[in-house]
Amino acid sequence: MQWKELERTARQIRLRDLEAVYAAGAGHIGGEMSAIDILTALYFHVLKIYPDDAKHPDRDRFVLSKGHTACALYVTLAKRGFFPEDEISTFLQPHSRLNGHPNCNKVPGVETNTGPLGHGLPVAIGIATAGKLSSAAYHTYVMTGDGEMQEGSNWEAIMAASQFQLNNLTLIIDHNRFQQGAALADTNNVAPLRPKLEAFGWEVTEINGNDMAEIVPALQHRGARPHCIVAHTNKGHGISFMQDRVDWHHKVPNKEQYELAVAELSEAL
Repeated sequence: MQWKELERTARQIRLRDLEAVYAAGAGHIGGEMSAIDILTALYFHVLKIYPDDAKHPDRDRFVLSKGHTACALYVTLAKRGFFPEDEISTFLQPHSRLNGHPNCNKVPGVETNTGPLGHGLPVAIGIATAGKLSSAAYHTYVMTGDGEMQEGSNWEAIMAASQFQLNNLTLIIDHNRFQQGAALADTNNVAPLRPKLEAFGWEVTEINGNDMAEIVPALQHRGARPHCIVAHTNKGHGISFMQDRVDWHHKVPNKEQYELAVAELSEAL
């Protein structure tokens, strides 16, 4: 029943994300849908956070390195109480603080500005290193896309995390097999990811990243080394005609598609 409630929350977040992208006429809905189950598990079960005191020093840290999926993070943060849920309707509107990429200077709960791919993991390693140096109890999580793992800065950061034994760090790779314009396998195929991370001295867990029963235990794991979760997900998860379709990386549904998607997500609630 614990997982059922988280699954229901994830469906609610998917529906609100869909509504926001449709209303704004822009967004990155495919990668948002693949990541929402993990975001839900983090913010509604795993993270030690304080929505009324977003910068509480004891909070766990989460960095969304794949910053183009900001809308999913905004909806999750709002639902968790960091800011009013009705503000989601301002997504991408003039003067809104809910921009296309997260801004830590404007949005409560956002740890660092992200967007340029390959930056979030190095920043998260800095955060985790600071925690080690200050003997802080917080844990640092960071989510990247699998296409993003083609960036060399990530592999430099992975080496550093192993060197400094950052067992207070969890990397989540949203392995949905697609990136902008093509499948991962047709661009620069970094899969399989597990042996590469293990070769750099990381502990690696592979899971179904759209299954709460696998997501939550993986996120809660603590070991002696930095931990990577290779989360096998589906781009566009939860909406039948979007799932595993590369064109839904940043495509916006038309009215008919929107109504169909709303019906599918609402039926599951």
